[in-house]
Amino acid sequence: MSLAYNSLPEIAEKNFPSLEEKIGITFKKPEYLIQAFVHRSYLNEHHDFPLGQNERLEFLGDAVLELIVTEFLFDEYGNPEGELTNWRAALVNAIMLSKIAYEIGMEPFLFLSHGEAKDTGTKARDYIMANAIEALIGAIYLDLGYPMAQQFVTRWVLTKLPEVLEQGLYLDAKSRFQEAAQELLGITPTYRVLHEEGPDHAKNFRVGIFLDKELVATGEGTSKQEAQTQAAEAAVKIKGWKGPHINIVKRQTGDPI
Repeated sequence: MSLAYNSLPEIAEKNFPSLEEKIGITFKKPEYLIQAFVHRSYLNEHHDFPLGQNERLEFLGDAVLELIVTEFLFDEYGNPEGELTNWRAALVNAIMLSKIAYEIGMEPFLFLSHGEAKDTGTKARDYIMANAIEALIGAIYLDLGYPMAQQFVTRWVLTKLPEVLEQGLYLDAKSRFQEAAQELLGITPTYRVLHEEGPDHAKNFRVGIFLDKELVATGEGTSKQEAQTQAAEAAVKIKGWKGPHINIVKRQTGDPI
């Protein structure tokens, strides 16, 4: 790592070489790696920090990630466009990317404001983590080119495809639970508002998901839709149901485009 950046205590204490070792990638320009972790809130409190925030790298990485995943799915599978689109969305959405970022151990490397740093274990932090992994992919691409970015995405993202297909993560939670319930039990789930409170502009709902008279799970949210989604996600976990059966078409050498 260049002496200019390594001499800054706030950077040195992060120990970015340990992250390079974890992901198996050594940057020619370590400043790209560092900048991938700079949240804009940090710069509001540290005006003299020598690097910018990570949103431009995130913009680049988002496009690179989508292309790599698209190429892989296109080359490997002969399924219709709509199915491949759903599989891709499940691999590159914020939920999956934040999960991968936590697996890599990216959180300690973030540069955050004091307020953001305290906000752990929240959806806001998950979103920051998802953005950071996109920025990291952008940094890898910018510094080391497409093949290295492809290697990273293959190792950390594309390996999640079996889980996506097995668990039906290409469907939203409500569709996933409904298809499983109909396939396994011949029952269509229903949702009921169990409780609501608060003024009209700031209501909170608790919704139950039912199979006939059985209350399977509940969910809460600031809208009925959000509460239903939370309930469906909980219900899928409670039942332990996998995704619906799908026909996976593996492409063979010589298959038409």
